[in-house]
Amino acid sequence: MKRRVASVKRHTPFASRRHGPATKTASEGIASFYTEGTKTASGENFDTHDLTAAHPTLPFGTKLRVTNVTSGQSVTVRVNDRGPYVQGRVVDVSHSAADALGMVGKGLANVKLEVVQ
Repeated sequence: MKRRVASVKRHTPFASRRHGPATKTASEGIASFYTEGTKTASGENFDTHDLTAAHPTLPFGTKLRVTNVTSGQSVTVRVNDRGPYVQGRVVDVSHSAADALGMVGKGLANVKLEVVQ
């Protein structure tokens, strides 16, 4: 009588997620900024002086580190609105955040987004 034995190997990643960085990349792409509007999708009053952002899917209150890939400048913003509504863009940031990223003159920047909290 022949017996068949199944052997299962468990995949072990090189680095455990528990010991990895506390952030994770949400996306990369084009960022723009906006300065108009009275209310955000979360119900807050829009303030161009706050470090806030509009993202299409992340929950309100999520903290994002937005890094300008070209210059290396970064800023942490809080998601409080929905958008952008232009295809190919991943985030809209407030004017203050755009200023910190050095993108006010150009209006757009290639960015990397990392969820901080």
